[in-house]
Amino acid sequence: ELVCSNSFRSDDAQNNAVGLLHKELRAAGSLIMKTADAHQVPAGGALAVDRENFAKTITETLQAHSMIKIEREEITTIPPTEWDNVIIATGPLTSPEMAKAIQTLTGEDSLAFFDAIAPILYKESIDFEIAWFQSRYDKEGPGGTGADYINLPMNRTQYEEFIFALLHANTIEFKEWEKKTPYFEGCLPIETMAARGLDTLRHGPMKPVGLTNPHKPEEKPHAVVQLRQDNTSGTLYNIVGFQTKMKYGAQKDLFRSIQGLEKAEFARLGGLHRNTFINSPELLDRSLSLKSEPRLRFAGQITGCEGYVESTAIGLIAGWMACAERRQQRLMPPPATTAMGALLHYITGEHISKNYKKQRSFQPMNINFGLFPAVEIDKKKKSGSKKKGSLQKQEIIRRADKDFNEWLSEHSMSPIFSSKI
Repeated sequence: ELVCSNSFRSDDAQNNAVGLLHKELRAAGSLIMKTADAHQVPAGGALAVDRENFAKTITETLQAHSMIKIEREEITTIPPTEWDNVIIATGPLTSPEMAKAIQTLTGEDSLAFFDAIAPILYKESIDFEIAWFQSRYDKEGPGGTGADYINLPMNRTQYEEFIFALLHANTIEFKEWEKKTPYFEGCLPIETMAARGLDTLRHGPMKPVGLTNPHKPEEKPHAVVQLRQDNTSGTLYNIVGFQTKMKYGAQKDLFRSIQGLEKAEFARLGGLHRNTFINSPELLDRSLSLKSEPRLRFAGQITGCEGYVESTAIGLIAGWMACAERRQQRLMPPPATTAMGALLHYITGEHISKNYKKQRSFQPMNINFGLFPAVEIDKKKKSGSKKKGSLQKQEIIRRADKDFNEWLSEHSMSPIFSSKI
């Protein structure tokens, strides 16, 4: 199940680290990416999917596989030693019982933070006398047209009144033990972002750049609320960047105060969920095995890879490693110069010194170009910081493509890679 239709995020493999990870997963035969591509919906430069049909196809594929047995019951303890090849992929909502079992096993405290989700509303309740369709800079993406988002403009007065109401809205009260739990920076509640400064949101999810209001083409919006398609039929849209911890009544009042959403009907309101992860750099080796008990591997978001695509990649690597172990084969992980390898290196701490590793506080991370090894740029090509940054990004992508294709080619004859679901 996906939190939102855009859980896969950017599909631009030429300029974005997430898009590059998509490309590698597709090349490796990922079931998740294959299914996502089959159920994509328009979303500008992003890969968004119909969540219901995506989940249905994944479930049906696994249930129909002759070598997969699904048992629907809760496991609250670590499997016994006779289970000699185990992958623990409990996800971000690990139950308290299992979290305690993992903590007892590892001797390490599990860390936790809150992740917020955005509201979803019905398209038919949006006022298109105010709203219009357009992707920022008219950018087209997979299955897109360049007009994939619904946009709602705000002038300065409307924006400032919205921020004031947002900062004074009723929010969920934390329990005492929850108060010190940090948020993930990449998915902050909208009210938390607003508290950082008046213009934070209009330089973030509500930025007006690359958009022109066809109803008032001469009037430049001060801020823009964007809505992204959430299902194939286009009946549901989620409000981009509006993840929140406001109470339900406060959400309805505030969001209906936005011009164009006065009669908005919500299929789902925003909310919070708790995310648990282990201290992977201390606990896991490069095969994702627990150093203190190698029969156990961890996979997915519990390892500290933030994001659905990232969890998919780490799950795929864990599966490869477990399969290689069962076949008594040696499998080298993807090089750190690739997207999959860079992510693996981050969560297992291979890229940092032992002394620094002990000093730092491990936090979940989305895939980004900062996780890749640095590249050297020819001095003759350098001309200004912006151009240098762009050149470095392109060189990282070029090197990643080359190294991942070589790595995949070296393993192409392995039964591990030929046995596809």
